[in-house]
Amino acid sequence: MTQMNQGFSPAARILLVMAAVVIIIAGMKQAAPLLVPFLLSVFISVISFPPVCRLQQKGLSQGLALFIVISIVFLSGLALALLVGSSLDDFSRAAPAYQQKISLQWAHIIVWLNGHGMPVSQTLSNTLNPGAALSFVTSILAGFGKVLANSFLIFLTVIFILVEACGLTSKLMINHIKSDEPHISEIFVSKLRAYMSIKTMVSLLTGILVAAFLWLMGVDYPALWGVLAFMLNFVPNIGSIIAAVPVVLLTLVQLGPVSAIVVAVAYMVINVVIGSIVEPRLMGKGLGLSTLIVFVSLVFWGWVLGPVGMLLSVPLTITLKLALDSKPETQWLGNLLGSNDA
Repeated sequence: MTQMNQGFSPAARILLVMAAVVIIIAGMKQAAPLLVPFLLSVFISVISFPPVCRLQQKGLSQGLALFIVISIVFLSGLALALLVGSSLDDFSRAAPAYQQKISLQWAHIIVWLNGHGMPVSQTLSNTLNPGAALSFVTSILAGFGKVLANSFLIFLTVIFILVEACGLTSKLMINHIKSDEPHISEIFVSKLRAYMSIKTMVSLLTGILVAAFLWLMGVDYPALWGVLAFMLNFVPNIGSIIAAVPVVLLTLVQLGPVSAIVVAVAYMVINVVIGSIVEPRLMGKGLGLSTLIVFVSLVFWGWVLGPVGMLLSVPLTITLKLALDSKPETQWLGNLLGSNDA
C-alpha cells in the first residue's frame, strides 16, 4: 500500500482527496433525513451533559443525575412542541395571506417611487420583493416542523448519547490520572461543551427578550418568533437579520409603519447588547468565525442538510474549527476560519 501511495504524484493525490470530499458531501446530502435528527441529538446532548456533571459533583449518583437532566430535556421539548406547534401550523396557513399583503404594499411603494421621479424597473421590483423574505423564513419553520415530527427519535438518541458520554468521561478521567497532560480529545470536548453551553444560554436569553417584547407590542405569534430568534442567534451577524426581517414585515402589515420601526429598533438593541456586551464577557475571544466563513457555512450546510442545516451551520463549523485548533499541524487552518479579532 505504501509503494502504491508513493506512485501517485502530488496533483493526483489532490484530485483523489477532492474526489473523496465530493463523494462524502454527496452522501451527506442524500442521508440528510437521517443526519439531521442525529446532529440535533448530538447538539442537545452536548448542551445537556454539563448539568449532569454538575449534579454528580454535588453528590448525586450518575443514574439520578441522568434521570433529572433527561426529564428536564423531555419537559422542555414537550413545552416547546405545545407552545410552538399550534403557532407554527397557524402561521403556515396564514403565511400566503401575509405574503400577499406585503407584496401589495411593496407594489404601492414602487408606484409611489415611480411617481416621484425615482423609476424602479420591474426586474428590480421583483428581485427586491420583501414577500420573498417571508417565504424564506416559512421554509425554515417548515423544516423545523418536520424535525418536531421526529422528536421521539431525537429524545431516545439523546438518552443513549448521554449514557455513553458518562462512560466516556470516566475513561477520560482514568487516562487523565495515568497521564500528566490531558488528552487532545479531552481538550476538544471541553471547549466544545463550554462554547455550546454559553451560546445556548445567550440565545435563550435573546429568544425570551424577543418573545416578551413582541407579546407586549401585540405582534402575532410572539412565541414562534422568540424560538426563531433563539435558533438563529447561533448564526452570528447574519442570523439576527434573518430573524428580524420577517417580524418587521409582519408588524408593518399588522400594526403599521411606526410599530414596525419600533420592532426593528428593539431587535437591534437586543442583539447589540447581547452580542456585543453580554456574550463576549461570558465567551471571551478565540472561537469567533469570520463573517465570510459564517455566510459560506450557512449556504453550504443549508444546501447539504436543508433548512435545519442552516440553523446548525455555525455550531458544525465551530466544531470543525475546534478540531483543527486541537492539533498543531492543522492549527493554521483553524486560524483561517477565525475572525480577525479572535
